[in-house]
Amino acid sequence: MADHRHKRDTNARRMPRAHLVAGPLALVATAAAVGMGVLASTPETRDLLVASSGASIGNAAASDRQVVSRSDSRADRQESHELQQAYNANLSRVATLRAVRKADTKLWTTTDLNLWTSADKDAKNVGLLQDEKKVLVTGRHHAGRDEVVVGGKSRWVTAGYLTDEKPVEEVAADGSGGSGGSGGDVEATCTNGSSVPSGVSPNIAAVHEAVCANFPEITTYGTFRGDGEHAQGLAVDIMTSGSRGWQVAEFVRAHYSELGVNYIMYSQRIWSVDRSGEGWRYVEDRGSTTANHYDHVHVTTY
Repeated sequence: MADHRHKRDTNARRMPRAHLVAGPLALVATAAAVGMGVLASTPETRDLLVASSGASIGNAAASDRQVVSRSDSRADRQESHELQQAYNANLSRVATLRAVRKADTKLWTTTDLNLWTSADKDAKNVGLLQDEKKVLVTGRHHAGRDEVVVGGKSRWVTAGYLTDEKPVEEVAADGSGGSGGSGGDVEATCTNGSSVPSGVSPNIAAVHEAVCANFPEITTYGTFRGDGEHAQGLAVDIMTSGSRGWQVAEFVRAHYSELGVNYIMYSQRIWSVDRSGEGWRYVEDRGSTTANHYDHVHVTTY
C-alpha cells in the first residue's frame, strides 16, 4: 500500500510541473506581441525598431541617403559650373568693351589680313583688312593674333603684320625681273646666299626672290625632287616654322597674283586660288611633321 501511494504521489507532482512551463511561455509570447504593437504605435518606438531590425536594413537606408546626397552634389556642381561659365563670359565681354573704348593707337597693315571674330580656333572670318591701311589697335594679343578695332567692333588679325610706319614695298614681285625673266635657265641667287636651281619655273624664281628679300633669315629652299609638282619645277618648300612660317605663308598669299601662285600649304592647312573665299582650310593628317607642313611653307605655282 505504501508503494502505491508513493507512485501516485510521484505522478501527481509531474502534472502541475508541465502546466507551469506551458503557462508562462504563452504569457511571454502574448506579452511580446502586445509589446511590439504598443511600441510600433509611436514614431519614436518605430524608429527604434527599425534601427534594431538588422544590419541589412540599416545599410540599405544608408545607401539610399548616399544616392540622394551624390545626386544633389552633382546637380550643385553642374549649376556652379554653369554659373562660373556665364560669369567668365560676362567678364570677357566687359574686358573687350573696355579695350575697344580705350584703344588710341593706330598701326599700318603690311599685307592683306583676314578679320576674325575672336582669337579662338572656332572664330569666324568676317572680312578682309587691306594692305597699307591704318587701323586702331587695342594692344591685346592672344594665340598668335592681335586685336584691332574695325567699325567700332573688336576684331582679330594674324600677329606680326602691323607696324607704326607706313610700309614701303621692298621688292617688285612681278616675276618679270631677275631670274624670272630668264625663263628659269639661270640659277637665282639672293643677297643672303640662298638660291634656287636653274630649270625651275619663272614663278618659283620670283617666289624665292620675294621671300628672300622680305625674310633674309630664311636660307633654305627645297625645289626639285622626284615627285609631282616638285619634279616639274613648279613647287618650292620654304624651310621655316612657327609664327615666322605663318608670316611667310600670309606674305605669299597676299602676293599670289604677282607671283603666279596656285596654292599654299602650311601647318596642316591649305589656301588655294580657286577656293580663296574659304580662307585657310584644314587638310587630313598625313602622319608626320614634314608631311603635314609644320616645318616648311609649301608653295605651288602655275
